[in-house]
Amino acid sequence: MFTHCADFRLQPKSMVQLSNSVCLLGGLLGLFLLVPVQMAPTPASLCTPLKTLNDSLSHRRRYMKHNFPINYTIRVHHNEVFKLSNISRMRLQVEGLDDLVLQRLWFQVNQGVLKKIIRVMPERHPSRPYAAELERRFRDAEGVFVQSHHAEVFQQELPESIQDTWDLLTEEPDRVPESRWRYVSPKSLLDNFCHTMHCLFSKCFVSMEEQQDCEYEKGNIEEKNMLDFLM
Repeated sequence: MFTHCADFRLQPKSMVQLSNSVCLLGGLLGLFLLVPVQMAPTPASLCTPLKTLNDSLSHRRRYMKHNFPINYTIRVHHNEVFKLSNISRMRLQVEGLDDLVLQRLWFQVNQGVLKKIIRVMPERHPSRPYAAELERRFRDAEGVFVQSHHAEVFQQELPESIQDTWDLLTEEPDRVPESRWRYVSPKSLLDNFCHTMHCLFSKCFVSMEEQQDCEYEKGNIEEKNMLDFLM
C-alpha cells in the first residue's frame, strides 16, 4: 500500500507537495480501514451477560443439589469435567497459549454440560425452569462473545492438544467408549462451570473471592515453571 511513498527522486516542488499529500492520505486511509479489525467491543459488553450468568450460578446449590436425590450423578464426557486444573495443564502443555482459545473451549464444554443436565430432568422437575434460564443466559453470553471478535479469529487453527479435546467433545455419543464417560453430580458440574468462568474471564470478576482459585492455579504454573528451570 505504501510502496509509492519510498520514491525519493528529485521532482518539482509542487509535485513533491502533491506526492506527500497523496502519501499522507493513503496512510490515513490505510489506518482507517484497519480500525474495524482492531477495535472490538469493550470488555463491558461481554462482562454484562457473564455477570448475569454469574447471578444465576449463585443459586446452583439450591437447584442442583437440594432438588436431586443424595449422590445423584449424570453421565458426561470426561472432557466435560472441566476444572481449574485442566486450565493449568493446558497452559503447561502449550507454551504461550492464548486465553481466547481457552475461552472458546470453555463455551464448547459448558454447552454440552447444560444440555446434559437439562436432558435428565422431566418437564415438571422443580429445577427445570432454572436450568433452562441458565442455558438461555449462557447463550446470550456466547452470542456477545462471538460478536466481540472478528470472524477470522474463529477460523484460526487450534493448537493440536486443544483440537484433540475439541474433536472428542463433538464426537457422536454412540461412538464414545465407555471409558471416556464420567458420572458427576449436577452441582459439581456447575461448580466447575462457575470457577473456570471466573478464571478465564477474570477481568469481569474483580472480587478476591472470585479470583482466588484462579490465582492459586496461576501460582502452581509459576512454581512448576521455576522447578523446570532449576532442573
